[in-house]
Amino acid sequence: MTVAWQDAVNVSDFERLAAERMEAGAYGYYAGGAGDERTMRDNVDAYARRRLRPRVLVEGLPASTATTVLGTPVSMPLLVAPTALQRLAHPDAEPAMARAAAGAGTIFCLSTLATSRPSEVVTDGPRWFQLYVFRDRAVTRALLDEALGHGFGAVVVTVDAAVAGRRERDERTGFTIPPDIDMPAVRAALGTLECPTPAEFFSLVNGNLGWRDIEQLASELPVPLLLKGIQTAEDAALACEHGVAGIVVSNHGGRQLDGVAATIDMLPEVVEAVDGRIEVLVDGGVRRGTDALVALALGARAVLVGRPPLWGLAAGGEHGARRVLDLLQEEIARGLSLLGAAAPSAVTRAHVAR
Repeated sequence: MTVAWQDAVNVSDFERLAAERMEAGAYGYYAGGAGDERTMRDNVDAYARRRLRPRVLVEGLPASTATTVLGTPVSMPLLVAPTALQRLAHPDAEPAMARAAAGAGTIFCLSTLATSRPSEVVTDGPRWFQLYVFRDRAVTRALLDEALGHGFGAVVVTVDAAVAGRRERDERTGFTIPPDIDMPAVRAALGTLECPTPAEFFSLVNGNLGWRDIEQLASELPVPLLLKGIQTAEDAALACEHGVAGIVVSNHGGRQLDGVAATIDMLPEVVEAVDGRIEVLVDGGVRRGTDALVALALGARAVLVGRPPLWGLAAGGEHGARRVLDLLQEEIARGLSLLGAAAPSAVTRAHVAR
């Protein structure tokens, strides 16, 4: 029997509800990964390979989950990651997700592949814009101008998608984007009446982007620039040398190159290479607030979550997405107190073991 989203008690419950409510192809588009989906599964499983090490009799509890990311105050070290085509999950789409994030006191990141324009995603909460850099600089500039003109406070450039990963689950289900689902910001920037298909979209993206391009873009932007898709110490070190304010350790949720490491396994070498010069965030596989604590212990400033709030959006719209974020914050707060850490900044390597 289907339960109401109000009765869901964790992210897994919300995913089951989303699977029941969504068309099979659309659910598979969100839930699936590249190739054999080994990396996608390992993103989740890798957290189970860590063990938290609580300290007791610590003063200053109960804990506060509040922190900052790039100087922006947030209610918790967990942000809403950019995810495409949110109207597939719910007709209220990205504006509802942004309101949920604002209500939860955290940052919402809007995808270039959104079904809403930046001008439609206006809240009193902090917002970032995820950017694919196009071959045509005028298209990139048009996207940035709209986002920056409507108060988006940082730009997150995705760097792990020179070409689209092969999502075999979508091929099996025959999934295609329904004709009534639009990417209006992309269409407007391209100056076309028809929205491109995903294959057409990635043919327009600059697959030859280099570090000098990143440095130039960072110098031109009036807001911080982050790189999403860093997976090695070598690239983390280069990011520090080319003007970026932060990086997101990410393998695109296991949707690009199958067989790469889980992001939480990548994190320590990246943190070591950065050595405090810029902020390091991580996404992929976070399903519990305690997963966020593992990431903090390994040196991340915060985590980003993509699928969990999407399941909430599919199950209950804005209120469902907000409930997922609230559940994760509650788990972070409880975990901090039981770990003996009065704040996210108090979580260290000593709090986690393999």
